[in-house]
Amino acid sequence: MATIKDVALRAGVSVTTVSHVVNGTRHVSPDGRERVEQAIRALGYVPSAVARSLKRNTTHTLGMITPNSSNPYFAEIVRAAEDRCFGAGYTLILCNTDDEPRRQSMVLQVLAQRRIDGLIVVSSGDDAGLPALLAGLEMPTVLLDREIDTLPCDLVETAHMNGALLATRHLATLGHRRIACIGGPRGLVPSEQRIAGWRLALAEIGAGNGHTTEPEGDELLWHGDFTSESGYACMHALLRHTPRPSAVFVANDLMALGALCAAHECGVDVPGDISVVGFDDIELARFSSPPLTTVAQPKQRIAALAVDMLLERIEGRRADARKVVLQPELRVRASSGAAR
Repeated sequence: MATIKDVALRAGVSVTTVSHVVNGTRHVSPDGRERVEQAIRALGYVPSAVARSLKRNTTHTLGMITPNSSNPYFAEIVRAAEDRCFGAGYTLILCNTDDEPRRQSMVLQVLAQRRIDGLIVVSSGDDAGLPALLAGLEMPTVLLDREIDTLPCDLVETAHMNGALLATRHLATLGHRRIACIGGPRGLVPSEQRIAGWRLALAEIGAGNGHTTEPEGDELLWHGDFTSESGYACMHALLRHTPRPSAVFVANDLMALGALCAAHECGVDVPGDISVVGFDDIELARFSSPPLTTVAQPKQRIAALAVDMLLERIEGRRADARKVVLQPELRVRASSGAAR
C-alpha cells in the first residue's frame, strides 16, 4: 500500500503539504494541490483512518449496544441507524449483550477501546451498575427504548403504555371482555409499561382486573421473555385455562408469532376462537397466518432521532439532555375479530 511519503515523493512536495491537502487543514496552491491529487489517484493512496482520528481526536465511529440482535425489532432499528450513520459519514459498531446485564460492562470496555465518538444503548434488563459505567465513559450517549432514570442523557422511546391501551381497547371495541395478556419479563420497564396499559384498559371496560390466583399476578396475565418460544409456551398455558379468554394482547410480535403457532397446534381458530394482538409491527407480522394485528413502533424515526441527537451532542450543537417519546399506531390485520 502506498504511504503518504510515496505521495509526497511522486508529487514533488513535502509530507506536510500532502497532509494539508488530504485533511484540508491549510491552503495549498492550486498547482501543488493538483500534483498531490494526481499522485493520490496514481498510487491509490488511502489516508490512515487511525492516524487521522488520533490527530483530530475523533473517529467518526458510533457504538450501539442491543440486548438481542436476533430479535427482528432490534435488527430493524439497527438497520435504520446504520443507514442514518452512513448518510452522516459515520460508521456504526454493533455489540450484542444476549440480554445479559453483566455482559454490558465488557461490551462497553471494548467500545471505549475503539475510541468511538458516541454511544446508542438499549439496556439489558435491570443492571444497577450500568449508569456508573456509562457515566465513566464521559461520551455522548443516547438511550433507546429503555429508560434509565438515574442517568442524565438523551432518550428516544415509544409510549409503551399508550400502545397497550390501543391494543386492548381495539379488542374491547370488537366485543371482547375477557382479554388476557402475555407480558414480557418482570422488572423490565417497557414490559411493565405495556402490562400497565393492558390493566388500565381492562379497568376501563370493567373486566379482568382484581381476580388473582397467585401472589405474583392476575389470573389473565402470563409472563414470557420476548422470544417466540415463550409466547408459544404461554399460549399453550392460556388455552388450558378455564374459562378461556376470548382475546389476548401479546407484549411483542415475536411472542405473538409463537402464540399463533400454539393456537394452530391446538386447533384453535384465530380470530374465530381467540383474537391475538401483538406489539412492535416487525416486518414478519404481515406474513404470519393470519396476518398479525399489532401496535406499530415508529422504528425508522426512533433510529434516525437517536443518531441525530447523538451527533448534536458530539458536534457541540446541544448540551442539555433531551427526552423524546413517540406515539405508536395500531395496525389492524386479520388476527383480531369480533367476539362470539
